[in-house]
Amino acid sequence: MASSEITLEAVPSASDIPAAEWDACANPKGDPNSLENLDTLASPDASGDSCADSKPAYNPFVSHAFFAAAEASGSACARTGWGPRHLLARLDGKIAGIVPCYLKSHSQGEYVFDRGWADAYERAGGRYYPKLQASVPFTPATGPRLLIRGDVDHERIGTALASGLMALCNATNASSVHVTFAREAEAKFLGAQGFLQRTDQQFHWHNDGYKTFDDFLGSLNSRHRKAIKRERREAVSAGITVHRLTGADITEEAWDAFFAFYMETGSRKWGRPYLTRKFFSLIGESMSRDVMLVMARRGGRWIAGAINFIGGDTLFGRNWGAVEHHPFLHFEVCYYQAIDFAIERGLKTVEAGAQGEHKLARGYLPQTTYSAHYIADPDLRRAISDYLKRERAYVAEVGRELTEAGPFRKGADDEA
Repeated sequence: MASSEITLEAVPSASDIPAAEWDACANPKGDPNSLENLDTLASPDASGDSCADSKPAYNPFVSHAFFAAAEASGSACARTGWGPRHLLARLDGKIAGIVPCYLKSHSQGEYVFDRGWADAYERAGGRYYPKLQASVPFTPATGPRLLIRGDVDHERIGTALASGLMALCNATNASSVHVTFAREAEAKFLGAQGFLQRTDQQFHWHNDGYKTFDDFLGSLNSRHRKAIKRERREAVSAGITVHRLTGADITEEAWDAFFAFYMETGSRKWGRPYLTRKFFSLIGESMSRDVMLVMARRGGRWIAGAINFIGGDTLFGRNWGAVEHHPFLHFEVCYYQAIDFAIERGLKTVEAGAQGEHKLARGYLPQTTYSAHYIADPDLRRAISDYLKRERAYVAEVGRELTEAGPFRKGADDEA
């Protein structure tokens, strides 16, 4: 197979790709040839262990079902500025690799912000849009972006996909390609292909082998431990009950209520929420086992909720909303219930979405995120490269400072 010719093509819809072939690339079984395991790319994780010692865990956001729902629901489509241009690499006619990719006319719904780049380029007489966005729409969650089948040479297919992204950029008259929320090794691999490297920061909770929520609390200093206990009590003090719904328990009535929460909060934050009501019904049909809704109820009606997606070793917190606002209810529904669920399921991590230094006091520590950017114009590329060097240093320093300020016990003085 190594001598087979690789052919590349771009297709305008996830529905044009058989689900089984997509998923064989998106969530392959552990393979020693994966990009994560190449000696030149693997790097220590937070525990000091090599990435090469672990196989990729299931990621729901790169499944065919998720992209199909986003597109079929009218959430990610040309009308909303997300025109699908999924890049395929074939070996002997069989799909060996995929990059989920969109031709975009704006920079909304991405969570890696490049509007300053666009403004500067257009003031200089350039045209920044359209651009290509290799990402999961509306989803700031780390995961694979070069989706490669488990039984092929990952380095060879990855190199072909990287070159294909550059060629697609030229073919679509795009200014750039942005591969966002990639895994670290993948971002570095793209860096070796000529993509610029960018880092940012989120707050993730890490499971240090806790058996119960109280075990987790025991790892915190006294001040933060007491604060969390008080917040959990007060969050439900107005006669509120909290429920976790998964699988068949998530009814259309529950989706109706959650969508109302999503619209209320999304309208205030973004002006126009990204996801349609149909999207939630579609994932309810195709991904119900991957979804965990945390819903709050008072006086016989749902009043608030958060949607989470369940990965192989990670719980991904996504959208939250409420039609009644009670002190600390947001923290209970979004953060503490997620920690509880992760401990019960033995999950390693909770990713609680983008931004939010308030998560630090709740046990979520800074975690570096990675993206890679191909800029076609050499002058713009040089300017952005200089900027990113400074930004990476800033992100690293902030991460160190915030980690030091975290809520975990540091010595005997924290026991009181």
